[in-house]
Amino acid sequence: MELILKNIEQYKVAIEHEPLGDAGEVEQFRIKYLGTKGLIKSLMGEMKNVPADQKKTFGQVMNEFKTFVENKYEGAKSAITSEEKIGLNEDYTLPGREFPTGAHHPLTIIRNQVVFIFQRLGFTIANGPEIEDDWHNFGSMNMPENHPARDMQDTFYLSKGNENEQSFLLRTHTSSVQARVMESQKPPIRIICPGRVFRNETISARAHCFFHQVEGLYISEQVSFADLKQTLYFFVREMFGKDIKIRFRPSYFPFTEPSAEMDISCLICGGDGCNICKHTGWVEILGSGMVHPRVLENFQIDPNKYSGFAFGMGLERICQLKYRVNDLRLYSQNDLRFLKQFSGVV
Repeated sequence: MELILKNIEQYKVAIEHEPLGDAGEVEQFRIKYLGTKGLIKSLMGEMKNVPADQKKTFGQVMNEFKTFVENKYEGAKSAITSEEKIGLNEDYTLPGREFPTGAHHPLTIIRNQVVFIFQRLGFTIANGPEIEDDWHNFGSMNMPENHPARDMQDTFYLSKGNENEQSFLLRTHTSSVQARVMESQKPPIRIICPGRVFRNETISARAHCFFHQVEGLYISEQVSFADLKQTLYFFVREMFGKDIKIRFRPSYFPFTEPSAEMDISCLICGGDGCNICKHTGWVEILGSGMVHPRVLENFQIDPNKYSGFAFGMGLERICQLKYRVNDLRLYSQNDLRFLKQFSGVV
């Protein structure tokens, strides 16, 4: 035991002269003396070799030595931390650090703008699942089995049901969200449904297997086609400016009657004609119409008491016109050269 006590005194002298000038040296000191394989642990292991009548004295000496080492370590650690806090290692003559800033995705920017415009008209946001059953996606929207309108939408089926089972698929439009709202809520209903939809199409500059829609639905008493037109006029002028030219064209959708498509004057060529507008000077931006009475009946809504309108648009098309993006693939390629162009846009 006398030899161990003599060694401890020598260790104290060595510890007093340990270099503890930076965080790395302080950490090495901790490992060397206080670590699981350090000196303190090793000396404590000698307790088993100390005679029983000297164990108490040995324990006191070891506790004092351990406290001495811990105080040395904590003092050096505090000194290093304080120095870092007050910035003694910083050169304030150097330029500040530049932190990279992110940017909203262009589709997120357009979605937020569309939602904000319709929220000002009293519309609320409704969401639904991307994996849908056949009834909510097709059947409830007046597209029964073998209806020719189903051919317009190349569908990703996850499972094909039989006569007694539902088929499940990736939704082809956000009309399925409207269906779920009509199923659970009675009029008046005033919602917009933004979300991602899926079509089994070949990926190209003008088409993709997934894209984004915003659909709207308003059902109440005495809703007319004039209400639909004024709502969409307001949206287009808020989104593209008050000088934009607008026209409606008759169209067909199985869930609306009458139906119409809405065109605006091409923002790319100013109406002179280009590849985007197919040299017509007009670009179709959305489909719309009065909700078909059969759709209302599917959800036990009395078509003799209530009427409504619905509309739907692709966010990629709106973004193409707003920011002149001519390739749909850019939206999903995560190319920073493309995305950084939208820094600062909200």
